[in-house]
Amino acid sequence: MLALLLTPGLIIVAAFFLIPMALVAMRVANGPDGFATYFIILTNGRYFASLMQTLVMSAGVTVTALVLCGICGLFLVRNRFAGRNVITALLTLPLSFPGTVVGFMVIMLAGRQGVIGSVTDALFGDKLVFAYNIAGLFIGYLYFSIPRVILAVMASAEKLDPQLEEAARSLGAPTWRVIKDVILPGLMPGLISSGAICFATAMGAFGTAFTLATDIDVLPMVIYTEFTRNANVAVAAALSIALGLLTWAVLTAVRCFAGNTATSGTGGGA
Repeated sequence: MLALLLTPGLIIVAAFFLIPMALVAMRVANGPDGFATYFIILTNGRYFASLMQTLVMSAGVTVTALVLCGICGLFLVRNRFAGRNVITALLTLPLSFPGTVVGFMVIMLAGRQGVIGSVTDALFGDKLVFAYNIAGLFIGYLYFSIPRVILAVMASAEKLDPQLEEAARSLGAPTWRVIKDVILPGLMPGLISSGAICFATAMGAFGTAFTLATDIDVLPMVIYTEFTRNANVAVAAALSIALGLLTWAVLTAVRCFAGNTATSGTGGGA
């Protein structure tokens, strides 16, 4: 019975992960440099710089989204006011947009004919254009990540017990200690899970980068270029595996940290 229940999951894992990854790995092994291709992508300056840029940008997007959504999500849960539901709906609206639409919106905001460029041109006589570089991609990924984080944070914030905060304040704890010792631990499960999803999405997102790509050298774009324009299938496959393994390693570390946090949080005495 147990094997029968596990069968659908095993089929999905095999069909959508194990078999495709094995075929990609075979592309690397059958390439002109064989398994040395992995060494090449780590020693080649362009590939390594692209990997580091993707990693740093994804981490930056994740931290920014967690800070913004942590503050905003807690405020929306704790306060009831006219237009609250509208604001919540607008914050989650990007869930319905594909990456290409997000990229187009960034162009409308900060492109050559965008709103920011028109305003700065009128005020200072010089257009501020950043849609087509890493700053524009950062804004696009952040916009794309906010709904995923805000929903998880709001779900965690609704479970917070206000009496714990009142008890901390009654014992003389300042606001920063209440936030550090009561609110943040309560929000931590939502922050960790949504942060992991945010990071993984930013690492592999392609549509937004493709829409904005004029001076952006993130890893998904490098993989696309090597595969379609340079016909360098072995390098593209090696970069794909490196991207997948790096993302998987970060997610695994996050799960271990989350498990250790939960264990330490439930193991204390009164």
